[in-house]
Amino acid sequence: MTDPIAHDPPVAHDPPDPGDPQAPAPPRAAAPARIAVIGAGAIGGYLAALAQWAGLDVTVCVRSPLDALTVETGGEERRAAVGFATDPAQVAPVDWVLLATKAQDTAGAEGWLRRLCGPGTGVVVVQNGVGHRERVAPYVPEGTGILPALAYISAERIAPGRIRHHIASELHVSEGALADGFAAALAGSGLTVRPVGDFTTEAWRKLFVNLALNPLTALLQQRTGIFADPEMAGLTRDLLREAVVVARAEGADVGEQDVGNTLEIYGAIPPDGGSSMLFDRLAGRPMEHEYLTGAVVRAGERHGIATPLNGMLLTLLRAVDRELRG
Repeated sequence: MTDPIAHDPPVAHDPPDPGDPQAPAPPRAAAPARIAVIGAGAIGGYLAALAQWAGLDVTVCVRSPLDALTVETGGEERRAAVGFATDPAQVAPVDWVLLATKAQDTAGAEGWLRRLCGPGTGVVVVQNGVGHRERVAPYVPEGTGILPALAYISAERIAPGRIRHHIASELHVSEGALADGFAAALAGSGLTVRPVGDFTTEAWRKLFVNLALNPLTALLQQRTGIFADPEMAGLTRDLLREAVVVARAEGADVGEQDVGNTLEIYGAIPPDGGSSMLFDRLAGRPMEHEYLTGAVVRAGERHGIATPLNGMLLTLLRAVDRELRG
């Protein structure tokens, strides 16, 4: 039997007299992280609510005033006590900026990004597509930390300031010190921040999920039940196989297994589901095709790889988008 480790008995101290000017000040609680969310759509609104409910200081940056932010989740409707700003002049640097606009709106967020970024600010780019860092770098101060993020969250905006969350609360981010700091800031929020080592591969895999779902539902103006049709499933497989060749040329470790996994995801989607691109078209808003289908076509051109199927979809989507923009 080992001997117990001996310790000196604790020394008792009288508590400091609060009236004594020489008494040390009591320890101060650390201030909550300051977070600004640019964009109050489904993803931005949901992330802002999670952060505020976890006790963080949250400002939502919007173009049009909102009275409140309410989220339906888990069968309950909860209000998030966030602040709102409608002009970049109203904000100052924060600890974290969550850029949750559509990819095509990145340049329009420059005014917000310039005001919100200071020394030590991290910008989390929660957008679809690939090339997150390259897309945002021109619009932030030099040296700003940029953290690419992929949202695995099913949510929809049912009205301005009203979000309905369905399932999943994950962000996959590029691993490193910035990812660790962001995960620590959001600890306890209900959001899983998952650092990944090969973000290029992860980004292309996420792009595959959008690659047929978004364009085909938007062009046909139909819900996801269309993918139960064998001919539509065959077209989806061919679109994805075309993109796999491009993705591998871009350095992603993907293959036929990823095509099969994506088709399984499509098969699990309820037939009355939709896509962000379909909802944008139905609402008359610009679509995100240049950062989904367009990303595949442009990468194919860089590597001399033909992408006839994705190229055809891109031509059709551009025609629809021109009509939407008038």
